[in-house]
Amino acid sequence: MHALVTGATGLIGSNLVPILIEQGYKVRAFVRDPEKAKLFLNDDVEIYTGHLNDEKAIETALKGCRFLFHLAADYRLWVPDPQSMYLTNVDGTRLLMEKALEAGIQRIVYTSSVCTLGCRSDGIPANEELVSNLKDMISPYKKSKFLAEKAVSRMVRENGLPAVIVNPSTPVGPGDSRPTPTGSMILGTARDGGRFYADTGLNIAHVQDIARGHLLALEKGTIGRRYILGGDNLHLKELFKITAKAAGMPGPIYKIPTAALYPIAVISEFLANLNLIKEPAATLDSIRMASKIMFYSSKRAETELGYTHRPAIEAVEDAIRWFRENGMLD
Repeated sequence: MHALVTGATGLIGSNLVPILIEQGYKVRAFVRDPEKAKLFLNDDVEIYTGHLNDEKAIETALKGCRFLFHLAADYRLWVPDPQSMYLTNVDGTRLLMEKALEAGIQRIVYTSSVCTLGCRSDGIPANEELVSNLKDMISPYKKSKFLAEKAVSRMVRENGLPAVIVNPSTPVGPGDSRPTPTGSMILGTARDGGRFYADTGLNIAHVQDIARGHLLALEKGTIGRRYILGGDNLHLKELFKITAKAAGMPGPIYKIPTAALYPIAVISEFLANLNLIKEPAATLDSIRMASKIMFYSSKRAETELGYTHRPAIEAVEDAIRWFRENGMLD
């Protein structure tokens, strides 16, 4: 049972691969950096090099596979050239799905995001039936994922693409080498206690639970249906509080009004555009997102797939432990 995994060195992908191997799947990893892949992946994994706009490389990697997990994406809260993100997330996804059809792939799990659902203004956890549109998507990343998911859904309807869609919330846990934006928040809070916080909320899930949810979607999911893979809904103050406690640091103290963050974002983006800093400390899009309560429900996945998730505190503790073991906490 050969399964191709794109994004195999990412946070979710690097946790999915060992689960697949444990369950008897022969795993191929489609990666851009084979040297990085060798550091992160088991020796049993077959490594194929290429990118999502490389037609020949995709064809080679897919040949002989029965299953496809498409997790690869350009995930950045700030990008100087949004078109490069669309090229990877939208055009690359569309090309990969076309080639999967040509290769006769039997079943596909496409990794979207809860960001494509938007969120409710009343703070009630959103589900898969929440109606959203492109104008609801705040950042280039969210817009690109929204368009990519629409492309996959359209191919399911019109071309018979055998794809199940999963919408992970915010993954936290071991393997966050980059780290992700949320991983950066947890890392920073573990270092200094996260004394400042904004009045926002998000859904935190252990990355290993999300990874197992991908396998459940492959084995039990309904073609064309989407499933939220989430965990606990927490206000940012709660997340900082449990993170600080796990790291033995003082907890959050000062609530920052969202309006006070805008000047920081404007200056940060200005400096980043001039290449004076690598990336902004805050962006206008991230502040607009911080004004929303991003709570979600995984009830459909729990009912139809048998998905379960552990408490958010375990995800945070495992993330901090991994950061410490890999020298990232200092």
